[in-house]
Amino acid sequence: MKWNERLQAIIDYVEQHLQRTQEKIDMTEIQRMAGCSGSFFLKVFSYTTGISFAEYLRFRKMTLAGYDLQSSDIKIIDLSYKYGYDSPTSFTRAFQQFHGVSPKEARTSGSSLRVFPKMRLLSQQQYVWEIRRMPAMRLVGKSITITSDDEQNVTKIPGFWNACQRDGSFSKMIAMDQRNPKGLFGLFESCGEGSKEGQYSIMAVSECEIPSDFAAKILPESTWAVFDCRGSVPAAIQQGWRYLEQEWVVKYPFRHESLPEIEWYSDGNPYADDYLSQIWIPIIEEE
Repeated sequence: MKWNERLQAIIDYVEQHLQRTQEKIDMTEIQRMAGCSGSFFLKVFSYTTGISFAEYLRFRKMTLAGYDLQSSDIKIIDLSYKYGYDSPTSFTRAFQQFHGVSPKEARTSGSSLRVFPKMRLLSQQQYVWEIRRMPAMRLVGKSITITSDDEQNVTKIPGFWNACQRDGSFSKMIAMDQRNPKGLFGLFESCGEGSKEGQYSIMAVSECEIPSDFAAKILPESTWAVFDCRGSVPAAIQQGWRYLEQEWVVKYPFRHESLPEIEWYSDGNPYADDYLSQIWIPIIEEE
């Protein structure tokens, strides 16, 4: 077995213990899986991934603890023991060092939490997310029909953006954009339970008169889980969706509000390495 395959198997073992069985990580078992001594494994892990094994464990624990705090009413003392800390004090210290806020502050509306996702193919991409209450918005733009075939939509949706640029619709939406900060939205809407079709829309927040070939949608005041994606598009936003589908939505689901899922593209250079796009998941805040 190649080293990257062994490392991925060990990463899967770690995630199984952190997320499901909640058992202590057994270094003896890791040595067996790696086929080498513990000290040699630690050197290889650090060299291959650019991060120490201890840091990886800590970053994953703090990421999962952040999910727990904002999706449940678990007590901080119980959370500290869940992730192997001897006391709430040591857990709080580690949490604040990683997220920049205390566990108590993480439960307040608008808190922005850091995400360090599970390593896959030794790829490291960090996400920042927050729960955000947004006012009602009137959106104006154009739509196409999409299907439940994700592979097809990977090409169809960028093609729709290109078509809007060619026919002048993109420029019209930019000129109509009245939101601060400025940026265009991509909305995913289901056509109903059991349907294989849906709708994807490109729109701007605007109170302007609707052009003849445009349509308007009203989004009510709502709560969203907002994820920052950094990098050129469409690669950055597609990678963000893969992360959500593989980890966040499946493992730490909030109750999903019956509203569109949204992409937001900032007013900047979409080919820049630090370009900001976002994914908005509509959620229901628990009482």
